[in-house]
Amino acid sequence: MRQRTLSPIAVAVLTGALFVAGCSEGEQAQGPQQAQMQQQMTVGVVTLTPREVDLQVNLPGRATAFRTAEVRPQVSGILQQQFFTEGSEVKAGEPLYQIDPATYEAALAATEAAVAQAKASVKSTGARFNRFKELLTDNAISQQEYDEAEASYLQAEAALKVAQAEQQRARLNLEYTKVEAPISGRIGRSLLTEGALVSVGQAQAMTTIHQLDPIYVDIQQSSEDYLKLQQAIAQGHIVTDENNHAAVKLYANGSQQVLAEGKLLFNEVTVQPSTSAITLRAQFENADRNILPGMYVNAEVATGTLTNALLAPQAGVSRDPRGRAMALVVNKEGQVETRYIEVSGTSGSDWIVRSGLNAGDQVIVEGLQKVRPGMPVKTEEVK
Repeated sequence: MRQRTLSPIAVAVLTGALFVAGCSEGEQAQGPQQAQMQQQMTVGVVTLTPREVDLQVNLPGRATAFRTAEVRPQVSGILQQQFFTEGSEVKAGEPLYQIDPATYEAALAATEAAVAQAKASVKSTGARFNRFKELLTDNAISQQEYDEAEASYLQAEAALKVAQAEQQRARLNLEYTKVEAPISGRIGRSLLTEGALVSVGQAQAMTTIHQLDPIYVDIQQSSEDYLKLQQAIAQGHIVTDENNHAAVKLYANGSQQVLAEGKLLFNEVTVQPSTSAITLRAQFENADRNILPGMYVNAEVATGTLTNALLAPQAGVSRDPRGRAMALVVNKEGQVETRYIEVSGTSGSDWIVRSGLNAGDQVIVEGLQKVRPGMPVKTEEVK
């Protein structure tokens, strides 16, 4: 039989096909290794370390005057004059209004005359009583005459005291015709004008004075948060000062500007049934009058210091569809692991972690979109 031999062209084609097949097998063998190398990507992490955290809570509040006085007349009469400028600062004892004093001047003059008459009666009855005292010693008069002289003298003294009391009352009424400021502070608008008739016990105030420096701010806190705070203090997680006082910063509603810094004074001993809230009262210096009564403000209350706290960066914490907080960490095997955590408030740009993370855990904060649970990664600490 004749043996067939391959032509040079066929040999070249066969050799090329074998070479291509060998290359393909080599690439397939190297594919998993290259994929594994690509998965060893570097992610940025933050290693959690315990620290002390100053705790604050932001609560809404409303300003109220330190003292408020509604000015009302103490005597009746026609309003003659107003001495103050509406919206200005007044001092305690400063005159505000003048009520017609004519009738009260006449009443004072009448009481002064009654006092003079009573003094004259005391003088005459006293002289007669002293003479009768000597005559009784000499048995020149009877005991009855002496007793009558003594009674007349004592009645005259009593009448003098009554007249003097009426004189004092008339003098006070005359002084009350000049209405004075009971406290220092900013005075509001006048609700009555000259010529108006005022009377004792009237329902309408003449004007109102508010003392604005210092000033109070009433803050509302839920009873649940208050109980959690007290439990944390009792367990030693939160440290306060020896008087259990907290510092308070005041911000304008919707602003980051600090209006004033003050202190928390007390907590109400009862809970409002409708809102389940406790009232906190804080006191602030208000020399510039930046805070006015009725103004809504935000109060940042320092509630103490949390010891051994773990802070997780907000960039490393997300929420699942059920709303649970979760973080991706790198475990000891160098693989990505999902942790569900509980947080309670913030400190700066970090979450305060209650559970789910431990000291030394590495929380991924950079490269989160490129990793998945179980993937091996390399870590680089983020400063």
